[in-house]
Amino acid sequence: MELNSNTAAVITGAASGLGEATARALAAKGVKVAIFDLNEERGEAVAAEIGGTFCKVDVTDDASVAAGFEKARAAHGQERVLVCCAGTGNAIKTASRSKEDGSIKFFQAADFNRIIQINLVGTFRCVAQSAAGMLTLDTLEGDNDRGAIVMTASVAAEDGQMGQAAYSASKGGVTSLTLPVARDLMGEGIRVNTILPGIFMTPLMLGAGQKVVDALSASVPFPKRLGDPAEYARLALMMIENGYFNGEDVRLDGGIRMAPR
Repeated sequence: MELNSNTAAVITGAASGLGEATARALAAKGVKVAIFDLNEERGEAVAAEIGGTFCKVDVTDDASVAAGFEKARAAHGQERVLVCCAGTGNAIKTASRSKEDGSIKFFQAADFNRIIQINLVGTFRCVAQSAAGMLTLDTLEGDNDRGAIVMTASVAAEDGQMGQAAYSASKGGVTSLTLPVARDLMGEGIRVNTILPGIFMTPLMLGAGQKVVDALSASVPFPKRLGDPAEYARLALMMIENGYFNGEDVRLDGGIRMAPR
């Protein structure tokens, strides 16, 4: 798929981090970009800088996602590209004993479900609604592409750490979505791929302090640093532009395999 000013894209979670980097990379190719995010102030600022459109969207809500696509399509036309970066996490052990008084607690199902709803169901909700819209498009010359979708999982899908039961399950679910959704859409010329990022220099990491960043960087086999969001964006664009890239889950992690903690 050739990316140019005739292409419209929607990026979820694009007010910061991996999503923002991808939005900027697409805009640099002339693509009309719509930013889906809950952070209105930052989302509007990024949209203004790249000449895009901000849509305040809660990926856990059908109506909010539908309204976001309606606004994006009114501004830019039907998107051919969707990149799903919206997500969150928590760190809670399945069951644990208090160091203070020995009391026992367990991971509440409501807290577990919140992560699943955002990371897994939220991703699928956006994919399904976007794919339905892409079906209205004509195919492009060449590989007869109608659209391209990139989802974001995590290396935690394969080697989750302590306290990551919900996060790993949600990201493992995204990884498992890739092939069946690609097969669902193969007859319509819509390709689906997923990136599993390792440890990236996102706003969360920037707030962790230099000692934490240095320790995490040392744990990466090579190169010994955190990932640059621009590197995620380059892989996302390659998945979109390369017409033979379909149904794949790709780690982008400097060779890291996460330790238990």
